[in-house]
Amino acid sequence: MKAHKYWSIVALITMIGTFYTGYKKLKSSHKYFAFSSMLCMVMVIYTGHKMITGNRKEKTKKEKVTEREE
Repeated sequence: MKAHKYWSIVALITMIGTFYTGYKKLKSSHKYFAFSSMLCMVMVIYTGHKMITGNRKEKTKKEKVTEREE
Protein backbone atom coordinates (compact mmCIF):
# COMPACT_ATOMS: atom_id res chain seq x y z
CA MET A 1 0.00 0.00 0.00
CA LYS A 2 1.52 3.28 -1.15
CA ALA A 3 0.01 5.41 1.61
CA HIS A 4 1.65 3.29 4.31
CA LYS A 5 5.06 3.64 2.71
CA TYR A 6 4.77 7.41 2.32
CA TRP A 7 3.50 7.97 5.86
CA SER A 8 6.39 5.84 7.16
CA ILE A 9 8.95 7.95 5.28
CA VAL A 10 7.41 11.21 6.51
CA ALA A 11 7.32 9.86 10.08
CA LEU A 12 11.02 9.03 9.85
CA ILE A 13 11.84 12.53 8.58
CA THR A 14 9.85 14.20 11.33
CA MET A 15 11.50 11.98 13.96
CA ILE A 16 14.91 13.07 12.70
CA GLY A 17 13.71 16.68 12.84
CA THR A 18 12.48 16.13 16.39
CA PHE A 19 15.83 14.70 17.43
CA TYR A 20 17.74 17.54 15.77
CA THR A 21 15.63 20.33 17.28
CA GLY A 22 15.86 18.67 20.68
CA TYR A 23 19.63 18.45 20.35
CA LYS A 24 19.85 22.14 19.38
CA LYS A 25 17.43 23.05 22.20
CA LEU A 26 14.92 24.78 19.92
CA LYS A 27 11.83 24.30 22.08
CA SER A 28 9.12 25.76 19.83
CA SER A 29 10.36 23.89 16.73
CA HIS A 30 10.81 20.74 18.76
CA LYS A 31 7.17 20.89 19.86
CA TYR A 32 5.91 21.13 16.27
CA PHE A 33 8.17 18.36 15.01
CA ALA A 34 7.11 16.11 17.89
CA PHE A 35 3.43 16.74 17.18
CA SER A 36 3.97 16.10 13.45
CA SER A 37 5.84 12.90 14.23
CA MET A 38 3.04 11.70 16.47
CA LEU A 39 0.43 12.45 13.78
CA CYS A 40 2.45 10.61 11.15
CA MET A 41 2.89 7.58 13.39
CA VAL A 42 -0.85 7.44 14.01
CA MET A 43 -1.42 7.47 10.25
CA VAL A 44 1.23 4.76 9.76
CA ILE A 45 -0.54 2.54 12.28
CA TYR A 46 -3.93 3.25 10.69
CA THR A 47 -2.80 2.52 7.11
CA GLY A 48 -0.91 -0.59 8.24
CA HIS A 49 -4.00 -1.85 10.04
CA LYS A 50 -6.12 -1.26 6.94
CA MET A 51 -3.54 -3.07 4.84
CA ILE A 52 -3.48 -6.10 7.12
CA THR A 53 -7.22 -6.44 7.80
CA GLY A 54 -8.45 -5.59 4.31
CA ASN A 55 -12.07 -5.06 3.41
CA ARG A 56 -14.53 -7.25 5.33
CA LYS A 57 -17.20 -7.09 2.63
CA GLU A 58 -14.80 -8.52 0.06
CA LYS A 59 -13.76 -11.30 2.43
CA THR A 60 -17.36 -12.38 3.06
CA LYS A 61 -18.11 -12.34 -0.66
CA LYS A 62 -15.10 -14.55 -1.35
CA GLU A 63 -16.17 -16.98 1.39
CA LYS A 64 -19.71 -17.19 -0.01
CA VAL A 65 -18.42 -17.83 -3.53
CA THR A 66 -16.13 -20.65 -2.38
CA GLU A 67 -18.98 -22.22 -0.39
CA ARG A 68 -21.27 -22.17 -3.42
CA GLU A 69 -18.61 -23.72 -5.65
CA GLU A 70 -18.14 -26.65 -3.28
